[in-house]
Amino acid sequence: MRYEIRVDGHMSEALTKTFPELDHVVMWGQTVLFGHVVDEAHLYGLLARLRSLGLRVVEMRPAPR
Repeated sequence: MRYEIRVDGHMSEALTKTFPELDHVVMWGQTVLFGHVVDEAHLYGLLARLRSLGLRVVEMRPAPR
């Protein structure tokens, strides 16, 4: 399933490389990470990685195909 995760602020290039499985775009003061998430464990792993980097998730939702 594809997901979209919005993070507060502009993530640096170094931080976005921490998520090689996701694409990203910066807009309106947020970084939007998006891409295929294999399963629930993968999703929770992504969220844990974001939290460990001190990033604040603004929104997370399944993305349209």
